[in-house]
Amino acid sequence: MTSDRVIDLLQKAYGDEMETVMNYQTNAIVLDGVRAEEIKQSLQQDIQEELTHAQQLGNRLKQLDARPPSSAEFTARQDSLQPPEDSTDVLSVIRGVLDAEEDAIETYRSIIDAAEDADDPVTEDLAVAILADEEAHRTEFRGFEKEYQDD
Repeated sequence: MTSDRVIDLLQKAYGDEMETVMNYQTNAIVLDGVRAEEIKQSLQQDIQEELTHAQQLGNRLKQLDARPPSSAEFTARQDSLQPPEDSTDVLSVIRGVLDAEEDAIETYRSIIDAAEDADDPVTEDLAVAILADEEAHRTEFRGFEKEYQDD
């Protein structure tokens, strides 16, 4: 039997993935400027991956006789990923993405630990796979941050 902690963390991760999709989409729409194009394209590509993560998490919750949270159960937390007032402030979006990725990495590591403690290798394997994707996103956006800081 999977622990309540695993369920709680899976539900948190699901909500975070859905919030990330919304913020990536909004930022990909509102950013302006030639320099923003590469970031916008990256965000658009990442949206599909984040949606896939949410689907995987939701399916795992269902398998564990739980359910993903709905919008009424959702609390937004990604303050740093809100669209900037200045639509050409690409660096603030990059840093917001990095904050979101760091939070996701921390959450998936917590899921791995909780699933291991609960003897739930399926959830552990899922979290390991998603963790790898989140770490790859972080690496990509660290590169973007270096480029924008140098200008």
